[in-house]
Amino acid sequence: MAREVVIVAAARTPIGSFGGTLASISATKLGAIALKEAIKRCGIQPSVIEELLFGNVLSANLGQSPARQVAVESGLACNVICTTINKVCSSSLKATTLGAQEILTGSADIVAIAGAESMSNTPHYLPEVRFGKKLGHGNTVDGLLKDGLWDPFNDHHMGIAAELCSEFHGISREQQDRYACESYRRASEAYDCGLMQSEIVPVSLEVKGGVKEIVEDEEYKRLIPDKVRRLSCYPYGILFDLYVAY
Repeated sequence: MAREVVIVAAARTPIGSFGGTLASISATKLGAIALKEAIKRCGIQPSVIEELLFGNVLSANLGQSPARQVAVESGLACNVICTTINKVCSSSLKATTLGAQEILTGSADIVAIAGAESMSNTPHYLPEVRFGKKLGHGNTVDGLLKDGLWDPFNDHHMGIAAELCSEFHGISREQQDRYACESYRRASEAYDCGLMQSEIVPVSLEVKGGVKEIVEDEEYKRLIPDKVRRLSCYPYGILFDLYVAY
């Protein structure tokens, strides 16, 4: 008989802006905060979890085995199986798929899924320094771009890939702007209606004079609609040349 897979509980931290209020907290710490809250909502002991799958792309400078770090910080048993999944934007979704497969095949009964990123904490690299830079200027590489936002096959930013897709499917700049602004508007409306608060676990920050709790997403309040419409875009000719090369 096929086994049924269910999601028992879920929780997330607020989403911070780049270089914003959560910039001092690592991805593994954020992941642990969310996971601990999800376990609490399940009403189970952390020790009964058999496996943790953790989605994470920007792992530079996090230390060995980000998944294991999240497990330890969350109070999971020391012998729990831990795996870090890097599938770029779909890392945590892939982790969820693999977790469901573990249960379906009978390899595990209780699996925890987590995922976190901190673009703000992703370092710059010094690729020429390990064995010494003999003479001349050195280069730094932005780890955020190199490992998170750059197509290694066509050597361009993933934003260019989005532009290529919109051009290919006939999605105008105006349509994209409306969609983006509407997404922000819906997020704001959801907060006003009290629809978002139940899924968020507050993040405590030590500040001068005490502790500050971050209880809501940061970015949705920062939208300036007129500025969105003034953002530059790539000319059609450049996009066409890139698409042919793609």
